[in-house]
Amino acid sequence: MSYRISEFADKCGVNKETIRYYERKKLLQVPSRTDAGYRIYSEDEVKRVGFIKRMQELGFSLNEIYKLLGVVDKDEVRCEDMFAFVSKKEEEVRKQINDLMRIENMLKDLKQRCPDEKSLHACPIIETLIEEE
Repeated sequence: MSYRISEFADKCGVNKETIRYYERKKLLQVPSRTDAGYRIYSEDEVKRVGFIKRMQELGFSLNEIYKLLGVVDKDEVRCEDMFAFVSKKEEEVRKQINDLMRIENMLKDLKQRCPDEKSLHACPIIETLIEEE
C-alpha cells in the first residue's frame, strides 16, 4: 500500500507539515515520488511515524529518537549501540523520578502547612516559599 502525503499524514494522525519536518530532521527518509512529483509513502513509513510518536509520548526528544532510529537503521553493532542508548536513558529517567519525588514531598509539606482556609490574607504556603529562598 502506498500513500500520498495527505493520506499518509491522516493515517499517521499528524499534519503534512509534521511529515515534512520529520523529513528535514532526517527522522524519515526522503520519499520516492510519482511522475507528477507527489511524495509516496509506504506502510513501513506509517509504522516509523507511529514509533516516533510513541517515543515522544514516552518523553524522548526528537534528537534522542533520531539517535535511536540511527541505531535501528544500522545492521552492524545494533545491539551494542542499543544497550548503550537504553542504559543512558535509564539513568536520565531515574534522575527525573528522583527529582519528581523530591517535588512531591515538598508539595505535600507545603500542603500540610495550609489550614485550608481560602479567605486567609497571609498564605502559609507563600510565606514558606519566600522564607526558603
